[in-house]
Amino acid sequence: MFGSMQNLKTLDDWLAYCEHLHPVGIDMGLARISAVAKRMGLAFDCPIITVAGTNGKGSTCAMLEAILLQAGYRTGVFTSPHLVHFEERCRVRGDIVKAPDLVTQLARVEVARTQGEAISLTYFEFTTLAILQLLADAKLDVVILEVGLGGRLDAVNMLDADCAVITSIDLDHMEYLGPDRESIGREKAGIMRAGKPVIVSDPVPPQSIIDHAAAVGADLWRFGADFNFSGDKQQWGWAGRGRRYAGLAYPALRGANQLVNASGVLAALTALRERLPVTAQAVRNGLSMVELPGRFQIVPGQPTLVLDVAHNPHSVAALAANLDAMGFYPCTHAVFGAMADKDLAPMLARMGPLIDKWYFTDLPTPRAASAADLQARWTAANTRPDAAAGTYPSPEAALEAAVKAATPADRIVVFGSFYTVGGILKDGVPRLSAPHLAP
Repeated sequence: MFGSMQNLKTLDDWLAYCEHLHPVGIDMGLARISAVAKRMGLAFDCPIITVAGTNGKGSTCAMLEAILLQAGYRTGVFTSPHLVHFEERCRVRGDIVKAPDLVTQLARVEVARTQGEAISLTYFEFTTLAILQLLADAKLDVVILEVGLGGRLDAVNMLDADCAVITSIDLDHMEYLGPDRESIGREKAGIMRAGKPVIVSDPVPPQSIIDHAAAVGADLWRFGADFNFSGDKQQWGWAGRGRRYAGLAYPALRGANQLVNASGVLAALTALRERLPVTAQAVRNGLSMVELPGRFQIVPGQPTLVLDVAHNPHSVAALAANLDAMGFYPCTHAVFGAMADKDLAPMLARMGPLIDKWYFTDLPTPRAASAADLQARWTAANTRPDAAAGTYPSPEAALEAAVKAATPADRIVVFGSFYTVGGILKDGVPRLSAPHLAP
């Protein structure tokens, strides 16, 4: 065994090794990962906040982290997937962890996994254990964990959360989580714990979530009942159980749904205030400084660039609403690449009225739909004779073509997958400069 481990020197070596360990990529269940965690002695002595949901998880984690950092706490965050570099999945005290530190922990997982009878782990389970052990060793005040898929059977759920947050519930990953919002809600509800607060920031949650909270005896905080927000064009306010915030600036994350996410964050912090008190000033500063690449990220330039990892009908509808609110652009170009298992028809239909030129792209993963397939689906349903489309081998090539075709006053939207946006951010945030039209 150690002979093989000696060949694993870099993070890339380890990630390639993890990819081929288990017969399937996704294998729901907690028995295997819990057994290895027990061998490792994995344990936390600080509060754990677990965040599940279809959309808004990353934004929720980022806002929690930003406010708690401003309050002076030593924070740890685990999110997935990453945009460009694997290390983005783990932040300690606000900083992305270093690859060598992850390598050390991956080696520890391998030793524990192969002690006695070897236990097979998926890529996600193996890397999750390494990140959790890194966080457990980091002497933190609070740990924020984003659930990867579902909730009940996700690797993160082997830990007991002191507070659970459930963001929006919508149709995604139906092959694993069930065919409708009720069954998906039931899976997400699996992160609740008896006597512990669960914040549900979806304004219209599935009944299965409410029922599960009652069944396990969790302390349910419902949007609209236990907490709510109000706002005008200048500022917003929040009211929850025994606490109010007034005159808040809008979160630095843009978009129509971010106040719903921020409301859930303030509910979670209010629920935990005896263990993790935060001041109103920390809330103000945190919300004003929070950053999250690829979530309705507007990059100024000529043309304007919008990056959004929206990859299901619900998040694409939010993107469309946000694009509508941006005002007039002579022409909107879209770079679009997506996974083949997504519900593509409503995504294309919702964006159709907004997009004048489509640039469909291949993505570097076998799960992706090909650019040609995306274009064929778009063509079959397109009702706009003035719209145009083409196919490209990569997001970078698609963006290059869009910039060539654009005028400085246009906008280019990149969406559909973490891979699509990640392809554009590989070498940093691009500043676009289209050739000006000759006078």
